[in-house]
Amino acid sequence: MRRRDDAPSWHEEPFLEHLEFERNLSPATLRAYRRELVRFIDLVGERCATPEEVRGRDVRDFIADLWQQRLGPRSLERALSSIRTYFSYLVAEGVVGANPALAVPLPRTPRSQPEVVDRYALEELLEGFPDSPVGRRDLAVVELLYGAGLRVGELVGLDLDDLSLDGRLLRVRGKGRKERLVPFGRRAAEAVTTYLPDRARWRLDLPGGDDPLFVNQRGGRLSDRSVRRLLAAAVRRTADIHRIHPHSLRHAFATHLLEAGMDLRAIQELLGHSSLATTQIYTGVDLAHLMAVYRTAHPRAGDDD
Repeated sequence: MRRRDDAPSWHEEPFLEHLEFERNLSPATLRAYRRELVRFIDLVGERCATPEEVRGRDVRDFIADLWQQRLGPRSLERALSSIRTYFSYLVAEGVVGANPALAVPLPRTPRSQPEVVDRYALEELLEGFPDSPVGRRDLAVVELLYGAGLRVGELVGLDLDDLSLDGRLLRVRGKGRKERLVPFGRRAAEAVTTYLPDRARWRLDLPGGDDPLFVNQRGGRLSDRSVRRLLAAAVRRTADIHRIHPHSLRHAFATHLLEAGMDLRAIQELLGHSSLATTQIYTGVDLAHLMAVYRTAHPRAGDDD
């Protein structure tokens, strides 16, 4: 893909700096924005010298080109959203007078309900880790993913001083680098406590500085890919689960709390969702369920006698 580094008039770097330093987006999200913007400039830049010349038809052609490359609906939605954000920034900076991407309808994709892992199958999964240094670490990883409802990126980003075993609390940096405190249970605390001596041996003789909570056998920070691998290996040892990924444990965390009667807004805070609507979709709560809860709980919501 040809990169238009000779086109400073597209304001690519100031836009990405705005996303990084003012909106505090994660490195992965920044890479996605950069990728979509490079694609867009490569295509549209053939006929438009500057962003001021871009019209709605140019954005439509960009989306059509991606569709011809057989990108899925979610990828098309993400690409158009990125270009909308880019032009919104240019409008705010006074570079362009209007956002041409707003003239292009946003593709909508149906949201499927996540499959929730049965709690008894989870018990079998958690009981299947070997009593070895790696097994003890892997058990602690899975206990915290499920016990605290963490995203895998949040888990591997934890440092040792983010952990309070006495208070059974984690300081978690979520999307947009927003921090939140998340409690975890006794079983997760026991698993982490058992793992920490192994971690100390792996970290022995390493220089100071970065101090990750979860590490590999060389003492370096555990990666997202390693977490997915260890979970896949655990699933292969479990008869009642055939496929699971780290986000499945987060879904299970939220759904099991809801089934136990926890307030939806409290679950929203624990998950780090910015919108209650996201939590509602995440936990599979529909309006009928919320109305049923309301009619049961509110003292003035009942039918007339």
